[in-house]
Amino acid sequence: MPDQKKSDEDLDRELIELLNELRVALPGVQVLFAFLLAVPFANGWKKVDGSEKAAFFVAFLATAVASALLIAPSAFHRLEWRSHDKEHLLAISNRFTIAGMAFLATAICAVVFLIADYIYNPIAGMVLSALAIVLYGGLWYVLQLARRARRG
Repeated sequence: MPDQKKSDEDLDRELIELLNELRVALPGVQVLFAFLLAVPFANGWKKVDGSEKAAFFVAFLATAVASALLIAPSAFHRLEWRSHDKEHLLAISNRFTIAGMAFLATAICAVVFLIADYIYNPIAGMVLSALAIVLYGGLWYVLQLARRARRG
């Protein structure tokens, strides 16, 4: 029985950690989504060309998907409350969070392209969004996955 208690404590701790991590990510998603909701109604929107509209739409959809994925663990937690299946809740929530962060990175990189392209030119948009892809991909995924691969 002590092993089961420790396992329950570990699951509780992991769930708290996950929910705390989501508290960091969600405000950023909400601010980005609010910005994107306002953009088409701004005065300069009429000057936006086809590639900028496409980048906007990618950012908009990716932010919507990121929001759904990053909020899903909280919804699951409420629906699974007292079901005694925290292990499943953590496993699925972890997958949602990883996917949500990928969509968030996609949205941010698309916004970087949109703004740089609008302010400067398409080349600046491509270069800066490529740098953003390297930054987010490297910090959020590649470093840890490379470390995991080295550990075997």
